[in-house]
Amino acid sequence: MNAPVREIRVAVGVVVRDGRLLIARRPDHVHQGGLLEFPGGKVEPGETTPQALVRELAEETGLTVAESSLSPLICIRHDYGDKRVLLDVWRTEQASGEARGLEGQPVFWLAPEALEDAQFPEANRPIIRALRLPPQLAITGDAGELALALQRLEAGLPVLAEAAPLVLLRAPALAPLDYQAFANRAIPLCQARGRSALVHGHPDRFAQVPGAAGLHLPWREAARLSARPVPASAWLGVSCHDAEQLRHAASLGADYATLGPVLPTATHPGEPGIGWDVFADLVAKATLPVYALGGVGPAMTGQAIERGGQGIAGIGFWWPRR
Repeated sequence: MNAPVREIRVAVGVVVRDGRLLIARRPDHVHQGGLLEFPGGKVEPGETTPQALVRELAEETGLTVAESSLSPLICIRHDYGDKRVLLDVWRTEQASGEARGLEGQPVFWLAPEALEDAQFPEANRPIIRALRLPPQLAITGDAGELALALQRLEAGLPVLAEAAPLVLLRAPALAPLDYQAFANRAIPLCQARGRSALVHGHPDRFAQVPGAAGLHLPWREAARLSARPVPASAWLGVSCHDAEQLRHAASLGADYATLGPVLPTATHPGEPGIGWDVFADLVAKATLPVYALGGVGPAMTGQAIERGGQGIAGIGFWWPRR
């Protein structure tokens, strides 16, 4: 019989100071030497992840961090064949002291937009995405006709908080040509408010709408694909409802997924939703940032993050009602 593959839990720290992130460079002689990484290390028996991270940050960088200042960011499982690594990533903005490479490694501070996938181990890619994605994803509601959709978008944009700089243009009731017209007019409206817009639907829509920041695939479209349909410079999201769909989204190279419905919604009366416990369990097994969707609003952003999610996505908290 084959021996079971062991899983190693690694505490990873995202230390933020003045909007920049603490980064280390791996020594040339170790596995994946020369690549950049976030500080951290193996969780020892009897330690919680926050305890291990406090210890590792002190040993590696000389920084002092209080456990109470740490908040979960994302968990990532990566299979190396002979072992599996669980990267348990936590974030803090309250580290004290001057960062130094106490183990001989160079350490420095980088802005989130300066992080490049190729400079990090593959398993770190979802961490970079989680750091760049906002805690709230605003989704447009249905309006039935082009003029009304634009009217509601113009009315809703001013109420959006800074936490929602991405707007997903979802309008399934519009005919294809009307949707294209809606997206082409909606993108400048979003940009005027300092926001970026994602198109929704078939992959062709991304090429048809200049200025779109990315593409969000409904599950029916994602299920037909075997590769990422947009360039790495664009956002790619997928609507998911279970563990298998989350795995497929990750295999496509998606940058994030929405998962739900978490709670009952007005649009699906009688459906209870998966609940927060199931959401947390599915997110713990996912390898990409996941937004809670369905019956959630801005007040639940922290609740979603505490359960391992990226934040919340929704319509009702900003889209004008009839």
